[in-house]
Amino acid sequence: MSVYSNFRNPVGNNLIASLPPQEYERLLPNLEPVTLFLKQVLYQLNEPIEYAYFPNSAVCSLLTLLEDGQAVEAATVGKEGMIGVSLLLGATQIPLQAIVQVAGDGLRMKADIFKTEVYWGCPLHTLLLRYTQTLINQISQTSACNRLHSVEARCCRWLLMTQDRVESDCFALTQEFLSYMLGVRRASVSDVAATLQKSGLIYHRGKITIQDR
Repeated sequence: MSVYSNFRNPVGNNLIASLPPQEYERLLPNLEPVTLFLKQVLYQLNEPIEYAYFPNSAVCSLLTLLEDGQAVEAATVGKEGMIGVSLLLGATQIPLQAIVQVAGDGLRMKADIFKTEVYWGCPLHTLLLRYTQTLINQISQTSACNRLHSVEARCCRWLLMTQDRVESDCFALTQEFLSYMLGVRRASVSDVAATLQKSGLIYHRGKITIQDR
């Protein structure tokens, strides 16, 4: 996907930035800049979707909620994607919870406008179909990792995926939140973080600094 550089305003989201200028200008009035805060819930389980979100610097998680109240991350979405692909598929709800894992900014579009403006064959619709396949691939991979890989391996994978999206070696993260994302006890995450820091791979004190990818 080629990124155009002649927009009036820089765009951090890769999908929006990849649109031809004419398509970008057509959709621009419907794209609202928004600040996304840590732990902000964007979607609740099986409730109506009000907006489609296109993160810029923010990173969000799609969580599967269990009957006992526990949650496990199914996918991570950052500047490469969109939150709300169910709208593309004709649904009005999502069987997951969407929560902000790294605070930042993004763009959003009202769900009813999305259904009208993102029509079959338009450039954004085509991009989103390709992105939906990528998201499905990620969810499948995450499912396999959660079943077969150690907590340490899953933790490392999560940290690297987040680093890819924020494009920085340092980002805010608590062990409590990471344990929530991985669906494990906080003590397990503490042990992994201590091992990685002792090995010189990360530095952790309120924020995570990846020292050796």
